[in-house]
Amino acid sequence: MSSGLIRTAAVSPDALNDQNLVLTLPRLKAPSQAGRWAAALVVLPVFLQAPWVRLHPFSAGAFTVVLLAVAISLGVQQEPSRSRAGGLLLGFSGSWLAGTVFWGWLRVHPAWHLPVEAMALPLALAGLNSRWRLGCAFYLSSLLGTALTDLAMALTGVMRLWPQVLNAPLDQAQPLLHEAAISLQQPGSIAILAAFAALILGLAQALRQRGVSDSSGDPSWTVAAAVLVTTLVIDGLFLLSATLQPSLSGLI
Repeated sequence: MSSGLIRTAAVSPDALNDQNLVLTLPRLKAPSQAGRWAAALVVLPVFLQAPWVRLHPFSAGAFTVVLLAVAISLGVQQEPSRSRAGGLLLGFSGSWLAGTVFWGWLRVHPAWHLPVEAMALPLALAGLNSRWRLGCAFYLSSLLGTALTDLAMALTGVMRLWPQVLNAPLDQAQPLLHEAAISLQQPGSIAILAAFAALILGLAQALRQRGVSDSSGDPSWTVAAAVLVTTLVIDGLFLLSATLQPSLSGLI
């Protein structure tokens, strides 16, 4: 409402049409937003996929078709946020299918874990220079986190207990899992876990810095960093639950 006490300079229509007049709008931080969604997709299988696969692995695997259909329909759109969502879902669908295959049919064979998780590796590497780069970055960073976790388990000696825990009856599996978690509290195991945690955090920081310095605004670096950090957090929570309450770990 004009009070007549404050006078402002009149702006002519010609000035409004002048190309020198610039309107500054707040910029949507796509990389950080994509990173948050990527972290959420890393957490989702813990609460949805794990119980679903235990109950009915075939239907969980078939759900990959739904994920792929939604991912492709979003990914081919011109609107950036929808295209990014489609890319993330495409990468997530690869991790989902691999996880379903392993935990549904091969869960007692830890040596098959990494090879199965890497089933889409050639496609992900080939897609890094395509419009699906974001999804490929999600899948590859998730695979890297899995590889580092499995290597840490092998070096600490926990991997050999994996088949025993999963093959044992429930009343015996919980003490075995608790025993495995306690064994990780030995000085040598703690040193190995600390080294791997530092490595993952260092890689995530390097990826995040690369994303910050990337003038193109490519969110792939931020997504990869978020996936690695979230993987580390989930591993830590799994170890904590296996130590305090094995039945809540989701493994048995």
